[in-house]
Amino acid sequence: MTTNCINENEQIFIGKTAEFVKNKLCGEATGHDWWHAYRVWQNAKHILKSEESADVLTVELAALLHDISDWKFNNGDDSVGPKIAKDFLMSISVDEKTAQHVSDIIATLSFKGANVKTPMKTIEGEIVQDSDRLDAIGAIGIARSFAYGAFAEQEMYNPEIKPNLHSSYEEYKNAKGTTVNHFYEKLLLLSERMNTQSAKNIAQKRHEFMQNYLEEFFNEWNGKS
Repeated sequence: MTTNCINENEQIFIGKTAEFVKNKLCGEATGHDWWHAYRVWQNAKHILKSEESADVLTVELAALLHDISDWKFNNGDDSVGPKIAKDFLMSISVDEKTAQHVSDIIATLSFKGANVKTPMKTIEGEIVQDSDRLDAIGAIGIARSFAYGAFAEQEMYNPEIKPNLHSSYEEYKNAKGTTVNHFYEKLLLLSERMNTQSAKNIAQKRHEFMQNYLEEFFNEWNGKS
């Protein structure tokens, strides 16, 4: 039986969650703002149309809350976001099973290094992971990368610093690279790591856009364009 529908009470939960996330993240300048959460939410709703077995409430809540307190802004502590999400959902009377599922998704969906596998345990998790990764690639992904790179005081590009395909989560979290290297260390890897066919279809065009951007970047860097 499909669970791809929500009732009036669940719609209220989603509305309250959207308002909570908007109030907390509005105006954030590193690319992890309310509009990032909003786009991931919209991506998730699009993918849900092709994944009828997924629980809509869980997916929408997790999409909205997935970056409520990213580890990058908590000294590498990736337990903060999942806890805030669960505590908030419990405070608005979302059932504990759903709140825990959302928390588990948030705890496990992030990219952890080129050579680190990050499989999701449920279709709901796969959808949210895909939705987040879609916003990390393409034109918006490029813009977000440079916005975060400036915040992190990374060099835009340095030909003397080579990309590093990290072998552990700790290595990835502690890396001090360049923004352009981030394309090779993460962004260009994501199209092949999408879970759902819907996300794979969208990712291909965005992947090609990034490749074309980098070609132009290096042409200009080398005075060829």
